[in-house]
Amino acid sequence: MIKIIGLDYLNIFEMQYLKQKVIDLIKKLPENVDYNDIFEAIYFQQKIEIGLRELEEGKGISDGEARERFKKWLK
Repeated sequence: MIKIIGLDYLNIFEMQYLKQKVIDLIKKLPENVDYNDIFEAIYFQQKIEIGLRELEEGKGISDGEARERFKKWLK
């Protein structure tokens, strides 16, 4: 099993699924991308998946709470 930032240990089947998702993501990128673009896209997708999992686990905040936090940050 392999440890990936923000993810639990993956078995071989999960790793194959993850690799395929990364390949599919890369195929959707424009032809003129560089390594940084690829890493950024993978990192962004990983953060989205972590956030969605946290929401499923009840770790998210309400829309109202998010708006209040933004008000503080945007002062």
